[in-house]
Amino acid sequence: MKKVLCLLLAAFLFLSGSGVLAEDVNIVASFYPVYIFAKNILKDIPGVSLSCMTAPSTGCLHDYQLLTGDMRLLSQADALVINGAGMEGFLPDVLSQLPDLQLIDASEGIELICADEEHHHDHGHEHDHEAEEEYNAHIWLAPKNAIRMVENITSHLCTLLPSYADQISENADAYQLSLEELNALISDSLMAASSRRIVTFHDSFPYFAHAYGLEIVAVVSLEPDEPLSPRMLTDVVRTVQQAGNPPLFAEPQYKNAALEVIGRETGAPVYRLDPLVTGDGSLTAYEDGMMKNLNTLLEALNQ
Repeated sequence: MKKVLCLLLAAFLFLSGSGVLAEDVNIVASFYPVYIFAKNILKDIPGVSLSCMTAPSTGCLHDYQLLTGDMRLLSQADALVINGAGMEGFLPDVLSQLPDLQLIDASEGIELICADEEHHHDHGHEHDHEAEEEYNAHIWLAPKNAIRMVENITSHLCTLLPSYADQISENADAYQLSLEELNALISDSLMAASSRRIVTFHDSFPYFAHAYGLEIVAVVSLEPDEPLSPRMLTDVVRTVQQAGNPPLFAEPQYKNAALEVIGRETGAPVYRLDPLVTGDGSLTAYEDGMMKNLNTLLEALNQ
């Protein structure tokens, strides 16, 4: 009887504190990359429901429009894991309707690149976001950033689920070790590449390029769903020719007709780099996708 009373008291104290029981927790990730990170962190944690707000075929959230089902899902969530850095442009709409929704911003403390030029800025809590420039939000494509994102998500989830903090931390440590190994492999492999210049379909890869010393000589389209005008296409062709016709990189989530035209005009080969915004949802999806990108880059840069 005394044991039962102690258990009931422990449960009451736990519920009255800052944490909540795992069986009561619904975690929502805004889109695929942060969903994969959270999935690894929450591996084998009992009773936690993790879902991705957007379909795994959605791609980047540049102009994503909230659906009624999204708001229904978020209204039942204890926390929303976001990429941050401006990726989730719909956040003001969400918070105006759900002001008590807890946000887990994976971009905290990551050095950001301005969207219009490669200026770097520390992204800390003290920033006045209304006064900031617009930043490139594709932070997850540099594994070092992914490691920091996992650290940020882990810290918040340990606070939300204190009774499982040790297991969450162990999961995160194991995943971060895998990402550290991935980063070292990419760095060592690309160091010996015979060329370092690339042309990308849109602005997904500045963080990756900066991390591994690649030069993005041109970005074909800042708005991946919008066709290029003839003048814009001519300008890109000229830039590619002046750069010595480096390899062009399409993205599997978008139509790449402009790149095919540029390839025909310049003779530059066209490859595919995946920004990892869609996939099968496996625990190793990030590592698998980055390894595929690495192999593609090695083939393209060592021609």
